[in-house]
Formats: sequence, structure tokens, C-alpha cells
Amino acid sequence: MAFHELRIAIRHLLKSPGFTATAVLMIALGIGATTAIFSIVEGVLLRPLPFPHPERLMQLSDILQGADVGGNGEAGVTAPDIQNYTRDTHSFESLGGYQPTGYELSGIGDPAQVNAARLSGGVLPTLGVTPLMGRFFAQQEDDQKEQVALVSYSLWQSRLHGDAHVLGTKILLDRKPYLVIGVMPRNFEFPLVPGHLNSVELWVPMSFTQQELTTGAASWNFNMVGRLRPGITPAQAESDANRVAQETMRNYPAFMSSLHIRPVVRSLHEETVEQARQLVRTLFLAIVVVLLIACANLAGLLLVRAIRRRREIAVRLALGARAGVLLRQAILESLVLSVTGGLVGLILAAIALRVGVSRLPETLPRINEIGLDWRIVLFAILLAVVTGLLCGLAPAFAALRTSVNETLKEGGRTGTAGGHARLRSVLVVGEIAIALMLLVASGLLLRSFEKMRAVDLGFHPDHVLVASYSLPQKQYATQGSVDQFNDELIRRIQQLPGVKSVGLTSFLPASGNNSNSSFLAEGYVPPQGANMNLATPIQLQGDYLQTMGVALLGGRFFTPEDNANTQLVAIVNHKLAEHYWPGLDPIGKRLRIGMQETQTPWMTIVGEVADVKEGSPDAADKEQWYQPVEQNEKSIGSFASPTDLNGNGGYIAVRTAMGPEQMENVLRATVRSIDPQLPLTQVQSMEHAVSDSEAPRRFNTALISAFAVAAVLLAGLGIYSVIAFSAALRVQEMAIRMALGSQRSRILGLVFTSAAKLAIAGCILGLLGAAAASQLLHSFLFGVSPFDPLVLVLAAVFILMLSLLAAYLPARRAASIDPMKALRMD
Repeated sequence: MAFHELRIAIRHLLKSPGFTATAVLMIALGIGATTAIFSIVEGVLLRPLPFPHPERLMQLSDILQGADVGGNGEAGVTAPDIQNYTRDTHSFESLGGYQPTGYELSGIGDPAQVNAARLSGGVLPTLGVTPLMGRFFAQQEDDQKEQVALVSYSLWQSRLHGDAHVLGTKILLDRKPYLVIGVMPRNFEFPLVPGHLNSVELWVPMSFTQQELTTGAASWNFNMVGRLRPGITPAQAESDANRVAQETMRNYPAFMSSLHIRPVVRSLHEETVEQARQLVRTLFLAIVVVLLIACANLAGLLLVRAIRRRREIAVRLALGARAGVLLRQAILESLVLSVTGGLVGLILAAIALRVGVSRLPETLPRINEIGLDWRIVLFAILLAVVTGLLCGLAPAFAALRTSVNETLKEGGRTGTAGGHARLRSVLVVGEIAIALMLLVASGLLLRSFEKMRAVDLGFHPDHVLVASYSLPQKQYATQGSVDQFNDELIRRIQQLPGVKSVGLTSFLPASGNNSNSSFLAEGYVPPQGANMNLATPIQLQGDYLQTMGVALLGGRFFTPEDNANTQLVAIVNHKLAEHYWPGLDPIGKRLRIGMQETQTPWMTIVGEVADVKEGSPDAADKEQWYQPVEQNEKSIGSFASPTDLNGNGGYIAVRTAMGPEQMENVLRATVRSIDPQLPLTQVQSMEHAVSDSEAPRRFNTALISAFAVAAVLLAGLGIYSVIAFSAALRVQEMAIRMALGSQRSRILGLVFTSAAKLAIAGCILGLLGAAAASQLLHSFLFGVSPFDPLVLVLAAVFILMLSLLAAYLPARRAASIDPMKALRMD
């Protein structure tokens, strides 16, 4: 019986191929887009971490009181923290520390820079994973600084050629031999860093250096992960960690005596998705809105179809057909349309994900886990069924309310079908309102992006080529060898044709790196309760500031005479100068690294430069100071160590007379002429680097704008269908009006007035909705109010014009009817 009814439904739909194709395509686009976005939501936010009992995995961090480090305020942990928390806490089954790093990988193919992580012995047992091959390194190997390594599945396949006998072979990391003792599973990823580019490919023991445990004990450059014991809550673990932190602070050395830490224990899943949560939720909300418009259009199409078939329905009811059978058939037709659209939508979603995942912003974590699995397929099918039911019910019930006597008496005459018309009008008004809300959101984001692009970066990225490098310690074990390489590199690049200037830096603008160092400013008395003085320290060599086009506001740039044997000097940015010496010339003022109790020498300020954006252009400016790399060791006073190396890695910046891309191979060749094995990474124009920093906002704007365009087109289609059908129903009314002397312009006015009424009602509701959603949008805007009058007015005017445009063809058709022919059709 059910199969027979299904065949009837399909046969009825095939009789109207245009209607069927339009409805299926509309639903396919709505469900396909929703499924693709939901796969991102599920992969990033909803899916548990890929470890056993992930709900018990926690991240342990310190909040350094008085230090504004940005983000959620967590500073990480120090090397002594890792030892103390691991040894003295009792709330964790296992606990370990880790630190992302990088190595030059050689000895297997061409040298390359790879992302890596240092792990203490407790990390991998905490995660509860087992290697695909081999074993983990033991705590004893960590303590004894054994040079062993675990490699990722992808590295094993690509660089080690999937060798089944890889265990026991040696690879060179920074030109030191490391023994491969294990291969991790295919999908293993840790740390769970955002984006495609930062995935870790190998893991080595932490093996703390003596400096990290002593003079470097004030560096919060590490992280910790732990697995709670059964029955222990995060709050209990935090209290346990606080007890250990109190003891740690009591044992702080003198130079750290003023520091206070407070440990926090948070879910590792929450830490991983925190930055992405609001973006992903907003995207999902936007696509659900588009799906609602598609559903409203489908309901409208089904309603029009039901009205066209009301005489057929009246005849069937008069012949004794049960209302339940007709209702079931109407809903079945709707389900056939929606499920077919859902299946086509799944194909579109798969294509979209295959093409689009690589274009997702680098701020999203767990990108490799995004894809179509059985959960996503089930979601799409359920969504299609629910869509079919919801879209089919209202038109089906409206059709069954057909009066048999009136419809049969009416014969072929058309009328207004008042109840049906009202329902169609309500659907279209809702579509317009939702489309306007998305259009407003798109306009605000576009305005924000425009404002961001107009921000002064503090430097000129055009005609600048940049690259990253890191000198392996085995080859460059002394400061003299490092200095010799850097001096020779600058000399050779400077001699290249087309090179205007060159410099080296420890910190590249637009990189988004977050580096803070405490300092004291001479003569500055902080107000009661003020935070620590923190700024970004940047070491320079060569003509870096001139190369980047950073404006000199006062004083001078560094010269070759500013070396380790001369007076310590610094250049500060405008924000730092205004904060600590407001209204005064900072030239000649002094600052020093550390805190009040830290014994470090003073640096004399010799220059003031413009504020340089460290991350995205829409991020706040930070306080910065620059110093010659040759003076870095002397500036840290008693913290200096004979094993310290300064300038053994960082970024090369080259200003060229030609396009930077033309210099990439020349720069690589120049580096190889000095050290044939040294790889360069992130070789790109500075404009490309800035563009990458703008990518998250560009992605938000492009996607919301695409949704807005889809919503507006669907709303325009809805307006057209309602006006066209209403005009068709009123053909005889129009003919009578024209026969009685009404001008064609008046007929045009009637149709345009109907469209304008719908558009105005939709715009009013849409503007109210946009106001209600302003709080959601606020965090995504830059330099623009959620109530920007220009955007609101332009969006409303655009919707009104679109409505009139959609009504043009129906109005023209209505005004061009032949009254005599139309009346004879009665």
C-alpha cells in the first residue's frame, strides 16, 4: 500500500518536471550547505577529543597575577612548575608537560624544517594512546636526555617511505642523531593546534636544560595536560594544584619574589575549541537561516501547487476520498522532494568539503577531523525528512480546507483564495525579514573588513620578501659561529641585484606570535593595583626597521656601532613611550629588563618608531621595544649564561626593487651558498603574510556574504512566485477593471503595491531582528556599530528594490492582458 502511494506521488511529481526540479534544487542547496557547515560544527565543537575518556583530560595552567597576557589570561607553566605539579599533585592519574618547537630534519632526503613537540614522560600515558609501531620514551630517557624520537604517520610515509623496519634507524634533528623508537597512529595529533600548517610531525623527550630550571624559571613557555582520577572534579584538582603553587611560590628565587600565580584546571576540549566556538556557532546559525528561507520557498511552491489542484481535490473529496489519504499523499510528495533534495545535498556537501576544508581559516582547530561520516549522513537524512514534513503539512492542511461546493461551483474562474494568499504572504514576509538580517550582517562585516584594510600597519609590506630560518646548535654551537653566519648572510644578500636593504629580526609583524617580557621604565611610578609592565622585546640585526618601512618618529635607528662593547641602547614604539613618559620626549630615557628586584643594566632609548601591528590589523597595538641582537646577552645581566646563543634563528627581511616573488629562489640559493643544508621556511612576500593575518575576518565576511546572497536570491524568488501567482489568480479581476476603463498604469500600480507591502512588512521585521541579533554580531565587527545607519538603510532599500524588480514581470504580464480574451475564458 505504502509503495503504491509512493509510486503515485512520484508519478504526480514527474508530471510537473519544472516544479519538481526547482523544489529539489532549492532543498539540495539548503540541506547541502547546512550539512557542510554542520560537519564543521561536529568536527570542531561537538566531536569528543580522539582519546580514551576525553572528559577526564584537563589542561593545567598558571594565571600570573598582574600580567595581561591576552586571551583567557592563562600564561602557561614554567619548567619548575611541570616538575612540581607532576610530583606533588594527587588529583591526576598522570600529568605531563609539553612545548611546541621546531627542528631541522636531515639525513633523509632534502633538509626541511618540521614542527615538533617536546614532551615530558607523563604526556603520552595521559592521552591514553598506543603507538602504531614501537614504543614511547620512558621517564628515564627524559631524565637522562636520551636523543630518541617518535614520528608521525605522515612523516613515516613521506620522508621514511613507510619503511616497516624504521625502528632503530637514526634521523638528524638540528644535525644531532636521534633514534626512531616509535611511529604514532595515522590520526594522532597533539598538541591540538589550530590550522593546517602547524601539525606536529615528531615528538622528543622534554629533557629540560639547566637554564630552563634556574634563570629561565620565570618563562611561562610550557603547557601541561593531565587525566583526572575517577571521581575527582576539575575544581578539586584546581584546589590540589593551588596547594602545590603556594609551595612553589615560597621557594621562588629572589628575582621572582614579587610574582604570584594561581593555577587553573580546564577541560582540554574547552581549551582546544575556545577560540573557534563563537565563529562556528555563528556560521551554523547563518546557514540555518538560509535553510529556513529555502523551506519557506518550498512550502510556498507546495501551497501554489495545492491551490492549482484544488478543483482536483474537490472532485476527489466529492467522490468519497478520505481526507487522511489526501493528506498522506500530499506529505508523501513533500517527503519525496525533500529526501531527493537531501541526497543531492549530501553530494554537494561532499564536494564543498573536499574543496573548502583547505580554505578554512588557520584559527580553527582539528581541521583534519572535518568530513562526512555516518553521523553527518544521518543528520542530513533526518534534516531532509523533518524539512519535508514541516514544508508539506501547512500546504496539505490548507488544501484540505477546500470547500467542495464552492470550488465546484466556481468552475474555471479564478479568485483570490484569501486564506491561501495570506499564508503565502506570511511565508514571503518571513523570507524577506530573514534575508534582510543576513544582508545587514554581510554589510556590517564588509564595512568592518574595509575598516580593517584601512588600518595603518606601522610598516610598508610592499616589495618586501621574508623567510624564517633556524641554525642547528650542533653546527652553530658558539656565539661566534652564529654571528659569522648572520654577518655573511646580510653581506651577501645586500650585494644581490635589486636589493635595497636587508635585516634580521626575532619577531615578524602579522605573525600573531604572543611574546611578553617584563621591564622597568625609569621615572615611572605605577598607580596602585597596576599590572606588570609587559612589552614585546624584538632583537634586530642589519637595517631591519628601514627594510620594513617602519617610520622613525624621533631619535635614530641602530647603527653598526651599537654592539656588545658599547652603551646599551633601545628603540621603543609610540605606545610604550606615551604610556610611560606621556607628553615627554622618550629619547635619553632608560628602561631595563625584569622587575624591581631584578638586577639588570639600563638601556638608553635612542629612537622612537611607529606602532607595528603584531597580528591581524584589527588587533590592538602592543607596547614594543627593539634592541640590537649583539647587546641582548649584556642586557639580561646576571641571567646571562655561557651557553646562551643570540640570533641563532628568526626571520630574514629583504626590500627589493622588483617583485618579492622573483627573489625567492635567489634568497634560497644565497643561504645554500653559506650552508648547503640549511632550509628556509615561510618564504613569502610580506603582503602575503599580512593577507594571511586577515584571513579569519575575510573568511567570515565571504561566507556570511555568500549566505546573504543566497538568502536574497531565495527571497526574490519567493516574492516573484507570490506576486506572479496572485496576479494569475486575479486575471479576470484585472480584465474587468480594464474593461471598465482602468489604465494599464493603474494595473501596474496594483501589482507593485502588493509587492511593496510585502517588502515593507518584511523589512520592518528584518530590521527588528537585526537589532535583536546585534549582540551576536558585535564581537565580529571592527570600527563599525551594529546599528550602522548606512548599512541598515542600504540593506532595506536594496530589499525594496529587489521586491519591485521581482514584481516587474508579473506586473507587466498583468498590464498586457487582453480584457476580451480573459473574460471569454470564464
